Amino acid sequence: MKAMIFTAGLEGQPFPLPSDRPRALVRINNEPLLGMLIRRLADSGFCQIIVNVHHFADRIIDFLNRNDNFGISIEVSDETDLRLDTGGGLKRVQWFFNDDRPFLVYNLEILSDIDLGVLYDDHARSGALATLVVRSRESSKFMLFNDNMRLCGWENIETGETRLVGPGSMQFQRFAFSRIQVVSPEIFGLITERGAFPLAELYLRLAAENFIRGYPENESIWMDLGKKEGMIEAEKLFLKN
Repeated sequence: MKAMIFTAGLEGQPFPLPSDRPRALVRINNEPLLGMLIRRLADSGFCQIIVNVHHFADRIIDFLNRNDNFGISIEVSDETDLRLDTGGGLKRVQWFFNDDRPFLVYNLEILSDIDLGVLYDDHARSGALATLVVRSRESSKFMLFNDNMRLCGWENIETGETRLVGPGSMQFQRFAFSRIQVVSPEIFGLITERGAFPLAELYLRLAAENFIRGYPENESIWMDLGKKEGMIEAEKLFLKN
């Protein structure tokens, strides 16, 4: 199975960066975030991974080389000259996903113990174009789903903005996107966007005519390591265990 890890977006987060290394190599429980996630993906059966890089790209590439790619096949998509956001970053590596099988996309800033193998198999049975892991949690932005967990829109509760891609009279369930997803390769033939764009915008556009589904997951650990409080919470978790 194949997977993509997004690391390029980490450097846009609000709290101060380490001065000597990228956020992807900040340590939790004495292990760099990137190494921790690669080991987790490999343990779940993802033996071919591509990592996008932007800030301190050379440091990340050196880290992978020094660890012999953790014994699996790892490619790098270098976005040093232009950060492409999640959608543009995925579009650039279409060549990597050439086996006509679904693939995992995982944002490095998220720490979760969700069973990725179960998630992958569930997507493969669903017939969906994409399966988005979602959660009932506090957020300023929510994805809206119908009773069948089909993506129908998006809502920003701070600005009051709502965007619907289905009938406006429907009752919706609100979930926050966990930034973990399994995607079918057919999506590449539907991408018309160019340059830098977020995957969330792509999913909203495609949901009008394609089955983009939510996968509610509230039992697993979930922490946003792109925020200072998330890093602190993660350190406490490992100290406790």
